[in-house]
Amino acid sequence: MAKSGLYVDVLLPLALPGAFTYHVDSGHAGRVEPGKRVIVQFGRRKYYSAIIYRVHYDEPKEYKTKPVQTVLDDQPVINSFQMRLWEWMAQYYMCTLGEVYKASLPSGLKLESETKVVYQPAFDEHAASLTEKEALILDVLKDENVLGLKELADKTGRKDVLPIVNSLMNKQALTVEEKLKDAYKPRKESFVKLNFGPEDEQMLNQTFKQLKNAPKQVEILMYLIKLLRNQGNDSDGFVPRQKLLKETSGGTSPLKGLIDKGVVIQEDREISRIGEGNHKQGGIKDLTSAQQEAYDQIQRGFEEKEVALLHGITSSGKTEIYIHLIREQLKKGNQVLYLLPEIALTSQIIHRLKAVFGEQVGVYHSKFPDNERVEVYQKLLNQHETDKFRVILGVRSSIFLPFSKLGLVIVDEEHENTYKQFDPAPRYHARDAAIMLARMHGAKTLLGTATPSIESYYNAKRGKYGLVELMTRYLDIQLPQILIGDILEAKKKKEMSSHFTPTLIENMDEALKNNEQIILFQNRRGFSPYMQCEQCGWIPECKHCDVSLTYHRRSNNLICHYCGYSVSVPQTCPACESQQIATRGFGTEKVEDEIPLFLPDARVKRMDLDSTRSRNAYENIIASFENHEIDILVGTQMVSKGLDFDNVSVVGILNADNMLNFPDFRAFERSYHLMAQVSGRAGRKKKQGRVVIQTSQPNHSIIKNVLENDFYGMYQSQLRERKEFMYPPYYRLVKILLKHRNREVLNDASELLKKELQKMFGYRVLGPQDPLIGRVQNYHLKHVIIKIEKEKSPSKSKELIRKITTKVQSSEKFKSLQVHYDVDPL
Repeated sequence: MAKSGLYVDVLLPLALPGAFTYHVDSGHAGRVEPGKRVIVQFGRRKYYSAIIYRVHYDEPKEYKTKPVQTVLDDQPVINSFQMRLWEWMAQYYMCTLGEVYKASLPSGLKLESETKVVYQPAFDEHAASLTEKEALILDVLKDENVLGLKELADKTGRKDVLPIVNSLMNKQALTVEEKLKDAYKPRKESFVKLNFGPEDEQMLNQTFKQLKNAPKQVEILMYLIKLLRNQGNDSDGFVPRQKLLKETSGGTSPLKGLIDKGVVIQEDREISRIGEGNHKQGGIKDLTSAQQEAYDQIQRGFEEKEVALLHGITSSGKTEIYIHLIREQLKKGNQVLYLLPEIALTSQIIHRLKAVFGEQVGVYHSKFPDNERVEVYQKLLNQHETDKFRVILGVRSSIFLPFSKLGLVIVDEEHENTYKQFDPAPRYHARDAAIMLARMHGAKTLLGTATPSIESYYNAKRGKYGLVELMTRYLDIQLPQILIGDILEAKKKKEMSSHFTPTLIENMDEALKNNEQIILFQNRRGFSPYMQCEQCGWIPECKHCDVSLTYHRRSNNLICHYCGYSVSVPQTCPACESQQIATRGFGTEKVEDEIPLFLPDARVKRMDLDSTRSRNAYENIIASFENHEIDILVGTQMVSKGLDFDNVSVVGILNADNMLNFPDFRAFERSYHLMAQVSGRAGRKKKQGRVVIQTSQPNHSIIKNVLENDFYGMYQSQLRERKEFMYPPYYRLVKILLKHRNREVLNDASELLKKELQKMFGYRVLGPQDPLIGRVQNYHLKHVIIKIEKEKSPSKSKELIRKITTKVQSSEKFKSLQVHYDVDPL
């Protein structure tokens, strides 16, 4: 087909630089527009849904273009604000636009090339020598003819279908074809209505005569008439088919009879998957004098600056201030993005927001099925058609939603490291990206926390952000009393009960006697971090990663928390054949199991990644704890963030030393944040709570800062160290992660990269270093870190880094070297 002269540059969801040009045939010429999805062929057999980046008339000289196969959308699915954010993220975080695209859209809006397996009827089974597995695959395919690989695995009950299919392809028993799969399918429901108005007496009489020998059909007819008369003019007359069948006794046959006679008509309609909820809408609370002063300061700060930091101690009522700010934006007709660091927090805050703003509030996070996320996305895309979801409550991926009139972004618990995307690219920080998103919309950003990050507090103190400090707890509730459980001393006196000091046991026992609740924090999941042979010291390790396997008692398996590799617990040591294999250390699962040994009547529940994999698990555990169905909640850091429970009087931090001794320049800051945040869960409303910090370093400076609630002391000491050793906020960091399957090749590449970088950056290059885990999924890893002065141009420095790494990769020896950039690493 001749080219029309019209071309589009498209983005593919691949880690490839730049956009790719395709020509547009005359049949599609009037439909192409930036932000729409199109189907294009890439390579010989792969098809992708691409995003149109640019429409133009410039024919590429270097290669012959392929045609756009199909235009999927009538309206763009990516707006101009989103595209500007994508461009900024790709530039700032040193990744490709394709990687940003892949991270931005819910899977349901990305069509996938799915392999279909096709049975060849001409294949002679008798002439070929088939294995039992191959015969099973062919038997299933004979009946179905064409199946996707996933369907084939489900029908045969085998997970290893790919090598079997490959073998059958070699024997010419099968062929494969590539077909595009639309991941999003709208939910549809059948509705029925009378084929005439209930006021049409003549038609009614005629119908009743027709149905005189069909009493069950008459019952359905009477029910429909009653409903229509009750609903009045506000209804279009349609009733859900399932509701009708439930309320009448006839079943499906009488209804089908009415449809066949033309008395009733049936229509399939697309309905929302997103639950409407039963949230009673109430009024908004008045602010206390301290909250009102903070609110006014925020407003004054927004007059001069784009960003304000609200430093409010735990239980000071920051959420109530957020609600008043949201109300103001909604009055102006604006949208609000409310970011949270953990999915666990949304279940409590969603009730508070919906109680005030009703169905204007939408939730967006990864525990939602993809079809629901697509619906939230589409409702925002068509915001002019509905008043729903003008407030979005979500985790970091919410910044990619198609906002069109954003007025305010709230980043709650802004210090949290879970705002950082670690893998895959883009390795962005949602707090920083949210500030940029708000700037693009001309909106304001409020950062809120009881324990600000060093960088944010530094920016506020220097005047880059507005600073508002709220140091009064709501209703003047006292800060918790903090006690130290000295692990070394307890061990010397042989007073430890499992992993619990006498101080913690006594306080837990007293709380339970008073019918109060307890939160125990242990920042390690599983039963035991590792197992060890007591005879020879052998430790089971992952065969793909350089890390010991964690023991999970519930499944009785050893699991790698990096790649998911799992093995059964060995009965004997493979090194010396001893049967003396014991667990070492402890995780949340072990804590949960051992509490009944000395508090037998306590009801214990665990909240960590393993116990909250299902969609509603967070909400169910939190609801049970709120309803006092749980006495002791054991959890990882997700229990430390913003949860508000009335009856918690004791919080135990089981092992503070794990956090303090982590080899990272942020370890002390992060330890302070975690301990202070966990402490804030105690005694929030009724009376002063107690916090027990178990440590073998009671005189550590950070422990003292937590005891004295001295954030500023921690901040000052960390600033001095970071200035001396050239770390943020005085320097920017770019970490280069190098990966290769061959350790020697990796070592040579990393040394060469270091030398080339040092020519431009000198002493500011650190490494190459082995990370804590030096091999993951059979790839050996090395880190090189570059420190960049704040006054230097970050974009020029990044461009230099790219050129140098590209030069190293261009060597034949290093062509399979993988390079990943992490800007502002945590």
